[in-house]
Amino acid sequence: MSDVSVTVVRNILEAQEKIARINRALFDSKGVFVINLMSSPGAGKTSLLERTIAALKDHFRIVVIEGDIQSQEDALRIKRLGVDAVQINTGGACHLDANMIQSALEQVSLDGCNLLIVENVGNLVCPAEFELGEHKKVMILSVTEGDDKPLKYPLMFQKSSVLIINKIDLLPYVTCDVDKIKRVVRELNPQIEIFEVSCKTGEGIDQWLEWLKNQISSFKQ
Repeated sequence: MSDVSVTVVRNILEAQEKIARINRALFDSKGVFVINLMSSPGAGKTSLLERTIAALKDHFRIVVIEGDIQSQEDALRIKRLGVDAVQINTGGACHLDANMIQSALEQVSLDGCNLLIVENVGNLVCPAEFELGEHKKVMILSVTEGDDKPLKYPLMFQKSSVLIINKIDLLPYVTCDVDKIKRVVRELNPQIEIFEVSCKTGEGIDQWLEWLKNQISSFKQ
């Protein structure tokens, strides 16, 4: 019996990376700043979106792409705020990819859009591995998840430009060392911006909004 060797010559992510570059070129040509919002389920992505849209929609045109395994709930929540939203149902896939984003863009106009927010599927692993064409990755970690997550899921923190630590209003009731989170995350990613917020009370939201407004304004110039 002779030995058979198989050579793998094609990166399985090559096609997605090519589409991500096409997406980025479109965003750049339209002057649209794009963030990929990631977190585990229930960390507060949609709640942060609601706060962000309510504060900025009178100053910028915002479009949202929602990613979930099933349902239209999040897109409906966003549309009630008066902005365009497209829902992607992955049917089981644990993340969005560049091809899904490209298809979703066929359902919405980016003309005059300043900010496109992609709310990824709730997952602390896969979303960080797939480029969508975004300019910045932003992740949310809620204090209810504990302070061990940066060590368990380092790639998310290494890939993100911003970490939002949410639900700080619950700190009196949970065991979570925020200083430990910040220390470990900065060891993983010294350049990351960190904001501590409560989407329920609004505490800390202004600092996040200021960062986002500066990013949009710089991108437009």
